[in-house]
Amino acid sequence: MTPIKERKADHIDICLNERIEPGYCYWDDIRLIHNALPEVDADDIDMSAELFGKKLEFPFVVTAITGGFPGARKINENIAAACSELGIGMGVGSERAGIAGADPDSYSVIKEYDLPLVIGNVGAPQLVRQHSKDRFSSEDIGRAKDLVDADVMAIHLNFLQEVIQPEGDTNARGCFDAIRDIAKEHRTIVKETGAGISREVASRLKGTGIIGMDISGAGGTSFSAVELYRAMAGNDIIRTNMGESFFDWGIPSPVSLMEAKNGLPIIASGGILDGIHVASSIAMGASCAGAAHAVLREATESSDAVIEKLTLIREELRAAMLLTGSENIKQLSGARYIVLGQTKQWLEELPWTQKNI
Repeated sequence: MTPIKERKADHIDICLNERIEPGYCYWDDIRLIHNALPEVDADDIDMSAELFGKKLEFPFVVTAITGGFPGARKINENIAAACSELGIGMGVGSERAGIAGADPDSYSVIKEYDLPLVIGNVGAPQLVRQHSKDRFSSEDIGRAKDLVDADVMAIHLNFLQEVIQPEGDTNARGCFDAIRDIAKEHRTIVKETGAGISREVASRLKGTGIIGMDISGAGGTSFSAVELYRAMAGNDIIRTNMGESFFDWGIPSPVSLMEAKNGLPIIASGGILDGIHVASSIAMGASCAGAAHAVLREATESSDAVIEKLTLIREELRAAMLLTGSENIKQLSGARYIVLGQTKQWLEELPWTQKNI
């Protein structure tokens, strides 16, 4: 079995150097309707938003990337410094390694920065017994929360990755009850990791006591692809072929956003690349947008590089708000849009969504 530190380092290397996205950007199918006479001063646009009771300077979270190996400290510190500077939220990678004592500083370094919203991370598979592995206890969840001073704990639904991963945890039985139990003790959200959340799952989750969801649909990083490259390196023919088969598995992010709307706050992630995508997600009903891979390369360089990339996304959002006549995020949430391409094809097969398109 590959040591967890080595696996996490592999993930970052693969995400930086291999093709890990399906190649079709579903967010580009969402076109905001241009307002030729907006009657808005761009300097007066208020991009601030509230998410889980915390104020963000603009509706964006750098979602979970990494932790648990020496190289992760630099990445998390650069992201934390940038998010603190710009007043937006940050999530951390799976904290299982940190709880076990593997490079906890690679997570806790973010506590040195004044972040308006910190989202912790534990995987749903770790909430139930996995063959010979014990499940996380309530105390383990508490340690994960304290490790990063999390305002909210995210339970990651990463079964696509686990089923392709050679050392994956593939028992999903009991996760629903475990999420409900955790939500009684901690402010909890549920996050997919690249395959999206369906209407049925969103409906079930609403009754657990969670306070929100991150849909993380298909179109961004495919963890089937990530594990495909690891399987190839290990000459694992079966899992290499499985990784290829499931490369583009999942619900496209904009479709998942439409499916998952159930009255809870939603972070729209999965293929978000720019400020226009952020604006589109808000118009479609998201409370906030999120991305990880969009800033990963910059995070390996410096905090200034991350700040520059995030500032570009912010200013693209400002421009989109001006060009839709939106003076604030509430007005942007009512902006008109149309849906094209493969996203439209998906939605046409979901008749209940037609009234919302």
